[in-house]
Amino acid sequence: MYLSFFGLNEKPFAITPDPRYLYLSERHAEALAHLLYGINEAGGFVQLTGEVGTGKTTIVRSLLAQTPKNAEIALILNPRMTAPEFLLTICEEIGIGVPDTSTESLKDLVDVLSHYLLRAHGAGRRVVLVVDEAQNLAPAVLEQVRLLTNLETNTQKLLQIILIGQPELRELLGRNELRQLAQRITGRYHLHPLSRDETAAYVRHRLRVAGATTDIFSGAALSEVYRLSVGVPRVINVICDRALLGAYSMDSHRVTGTLVRNAAAEVLGRRIAPNWLPWAAAGSTAIVLLCATVALWTTRPWSSKAQSPVAPAQAHTNSLTRGSGDPLAGTAKVATPNGGAAIPVSTAPSSAVGTISRTQPPLSALLAQNVQETDTDSAFAKLFGLWNVKYVPGGTDPCTQAQQQGLDCLTQKGSFAQLRLYNRPAILMLNDDGGASHQVVLTRLDDEHARIELGGAHHEIGIGELSRYWFGDFVMLWRPATSQVKSLSPGMRGADVRWLRESLQHVRGEHGNGPASDVFDADLGNLVRDFQRQHRLTVDGIAGVQTQIALASAVAGSDTPLLYVADNHGG
Repeated sequence: MYLSFFGLNEKPFAITPDPRYLYLSERHAEALAHLLYGINEAGGFVQLTGEVGTGKTTIVRSLLAQTPKNAEIALILNPRMTAPEFLLTICEEIGIGVPDTSTESLKDLVDVLSHYLLRAHGAGRRVVLVVDEAQNLAPAVLEQVRLLTNLETNTQKLLQIILIGQPELRELLGRNELRQLAQRITGRYHLHPLSRDETAAYVRHRLRVAGATTDIFSGAALSEVYRLSVGVPRVINVICDRALLGAYSMDSHRVTGTLVRNAAAEVLGRRIAPNWLPWAAAGSTAIVLLCATVALWTTRPWSSKAQSPVAPAQAHTNSLTRGSGDPLAGTAKVATPNGGAAIPVSTAPSSAVGTISRTQPPLSALLAQNVQETDTDSAFAKLFGLWNVKYVPGGTDPCTQAQQQGLDCLTQKGSFAQLRLYNRPAILMLNDDGGASHQVVLTRLDDEHARIELGGAHHEIGIGELSRYWFGDFVMLWRPATSQVKSLSPGMRGADVRWLRESLQHVRGEHGNGPASDVFDADLGNLVRDFQRQHRLTVDGIAGVQTQIALASAVAGSDTPLLYVADNHGG
């Protein structure tokens, strides 16, 4: 919306972990060096921790871009799984084929992995396991991770492991029962938020990468960004993005401190006072106290001469406040200085005078009040209900149940932009301030607000507030064209290719004469690339899962639940 107004090529403050936007502060450079050391040197574990939003995942993306040619990386983004699932995921990430009969056996999976690691070592290759959000690892899985470091030769370990997580990971590894694992950690680094100067440099860096040729944020605005974000990159991004939108709406090519405060108030959901206000309030209080002291010293009410004229007036006031038939029950009456009618002053508690109505409680309160609805079964029951299909709690796993009813699961770590692209209700994995996990169903999403369902009601949550609790993990349902989901590429043919062609023609408003071809030819490849370009997908001419989901959204019927209704759907 505001890109051309500021002369930008793309949004500079998207919260997706794009390595191109990585600002290597001194802390981030050291963190990246620790990870590169973990890849290039033999050892046990390397541990990287940091507060939410400090840039850990972006550093991981940058690490992957600098991976040596002789290294193979197994990246696990969502470690919430059982020990067999964890080992199977490692095998899948580095391309090891596992027989179907061995997918549930820990011994078979370890044997398969061990044989592969020995072959890789013999060929001079390094295998590195990177586990993001490692604070979510279950104790049984952590024990399995420790045992993986026993895979070694006489001179070095066969598998290097890098654990990345929030500060809770340090507490987790500090437990007595995990001391064997903690003793094998050869490198530890904690990522801190940015300093004031680094915050200003970070904002300017991202604007330059996005194409800015001038300083859009004033010095005062940058100071406010640091004060309100405390140097946390994710919060900086959310505030700055909203500030740019606010400046655009006011036709201002310069972002001021006031615009930053207004933006922060919207995304953080609370009033933001200027940084000078506490000092002004303290100064005003000091002046009032000084004036009161001078007045007291001048009148000297403690002297007997000053007290005598007041006594009759005080008695008169007390007699007015003790009347049992006073219609203003619960009030006190204070006589006016000129002897006029007494002024009633309420002495009732504020709750009796008026009730403050909170139209939308904060997300933390919603999660605490409805914790019984944020488990896996409750969330999937709601999501299945949106598709008008049945979910059986405690039965077959949810994704299998979905496949049996013509749907497919997509479990992914992504962003709000991807959710908008897929345009399907989804289960978001949230973590509250106490470290507890919650699963909630997202039913609506626009540029600034998301709607979730809890307690039998819809709740509108600001994107900024929701991003404090959601770190990208989601599960989504969609209805594929055929029962077997696969990428469609040139040379393929079949009913799914015919669906692809017909859907793309429908999006373009074209209606072919006769049945559509079921062959993926060059013309269909061009249609796919055009669609991918319009929806900011990877333009490769191959209709992968992402392209198919986006296309299914574009041609969805009235029985398909959507996060928003686009113009071409009559919205």
